[in-house]
Amino acid sequence: EVQVVESGGGLVQAGGSLRLSCAASGFTFDGYAIGWFRQAPGKGREGVSFIYCTDGRTYYGDDVKGRFTISCDNAETTVYLQMNSLKPEDTAVYSCAAGPEHRFRGTSWGWDTEFLYDYWGQGTQVTVSS
Repeated sequence: EVQVVESGGGLVQAGGSLRLSCAASGFTFDGYAIGWFRQAPGKGREGVSFIYCTDGRTYYGDDVKGRFTISCDNAETTVYLQMNSLKPEDTAVYSCAAGPEHRFRGTSWGWDTEFLYDYWGQGTQVTVSS
């Protein structure tokens, strides 16, 4: 079965760090773009970060620039989201998603356009206490 699985969430104090993982199961991320999204209680889902594992190009939401870093492992089976200087407003369920790269390159749709992605994980809870 083809799927993506997140891990690494938890409870952390403000100013702390967490590293989330997004693992490919039944396929590899070769030829795929990966996005991280989050949804806080009572809010809509928002794009957090994005990467082309092929060339390492990355994008970030304005709220996380300078604090979060996305990366791919060399085997292109896992994508990481390193989250530093966490704030209470970062509290959310974080999900990763994978979509074929060709849908994103040269398109006017933004990297956070949800219908461009084929595979979504169940999400992992991140809670930042003040």
